[in-house]
Amino acid sequence: MQLGIRLHDTKKLPIEERIKDVHDLGFKCGHMALSKVISEFPTDDGALTPGLAMYLKRIFDKNEVDIAVLGCYLNLAHPDPEQLAKITNRYKAHIRFASWLGCGVVGTETGAPNEKYAFEPACHTEEALEIFIKGLEPVVRYAEQMGVVVAIEPVWRHIVNTPKRARIVLDRIDSPNLQIILDPVNLLDYCNYKDQVEIVREAIELLGDDVAMVHIKDFIPEDGKLRSVGAGLGQMDYTDLMKFMKERKPHIHATLEDTTPENNVQCKNHILKLYEEA
Repeated sequence: MQLGIRLHDTKKLPIEERIKDVHDLGFKCGHMALSKVISEFPTDDGALTPGLAMYLKRIFDKNEVDIAVLGCYLNLAHPDPEQLAKITNRYKAHIRFASWLGCGVVGTETGAPNEKYAFEPACHTEEALEIFIKGLEPVVRYAEQMGVVVAIEPVWRHIVNTPKRARIVLDRIDSPNLQIILDPVNLLDYCNYKDQVEIVREAIELLGDDVAMVHIKDFIPEDGKLRSVGAGLGQMDYTDLMKFMKERKPHIHATLEDTTPENNVQCKNHILKLYEEA
């Protein structure tokens, strides 16, 4: 495992200083959402040139930090065709940029069939799943052309909310350029968190071969919801996840989420200890 961090959870600094700080903290890779990490220059579609990619690549290489995933978390099930076209173009811009960066994965979640990207019961219908697959497929076909992997992240409150639905998407689109970001906490909700061990095992069984990278965080049940927190600060059982990575995914990128600059080293050390003991 190469343990890293979601870059916008680190200390807010200019990009060159931020990545040096990530290296100094002992992280090996980063999850980069451009607009959340870079404020000193634009990162809209038109700004994503080969020159900018090479500039960023030099920064990361100098600090021995991999770009594990380029995040593009937009709604590929948006009901407005005009907005969906803009979203699709944004994904394509990220895919091109990832190919120049030498970053193999563009990551996304799986949307909702409404403009607000908000949970509603319709998210878990077969109709919503068909809408998402239709929106995702042209993005994956473009990724094939550019030699980049698009990795979807199943989330209980989104359309692809279970390992079974994720398996359906993989099989339907049937592309080596479509893989999975496994975030076990995102498969949980207040209604099922007590079944976390069985849910994680099912995800590993159905999706394990297609997992490109892992996100690691924790959760606390609170007021009928789950609150996401840094690893080791809640009730997540990491036993099967650590064993899976250690036995089946040599040197896989895994990034911490929902840490803070105050606790990210504590969370890092917690996960490294569990991995060593797995």
